[in-house]
Amino acid sequence: PDVGCYIHGLFLEGARWDGAAGQLAESRPKELYTEMAVIWLLPVPNRKPPESGSYLCPIYKTLTRAGTLSTTGHSTNYVIAVEIPTDKPEKHWIKRGTALICALDF
Repeated sequence: PDVGCYIHGLFLEGARWDGAAGQLAESRPKELYTEMAVIWLLPVPNRKPPESGSYLCPIYKTLTRAGTLSTTGHSTNYVIAVEIPTDKPEKHWIKRGTALICALDF
């Protein structure tokens, strides 16, 4: 795009993307990982995250979320967090361990 960048090829763990509703939804039975829709990242200086209506979802390189701690205090497996629209409170998705994964192990 002219502004920002697209991210594709990510997988959701602990939730699924509902394209019709345009937000996170509960995983279907026996679905461990689902493909995430293309994400359009738009840079906005000094932006404050919204109080509700989104989940700040972490992105990890692999399914193994643990790694050695870097100087930032994050795991070396951690990439960044993105805001994903939802109609549920953020703690709902935190309890499910919802995260985006760059590469599945299998």
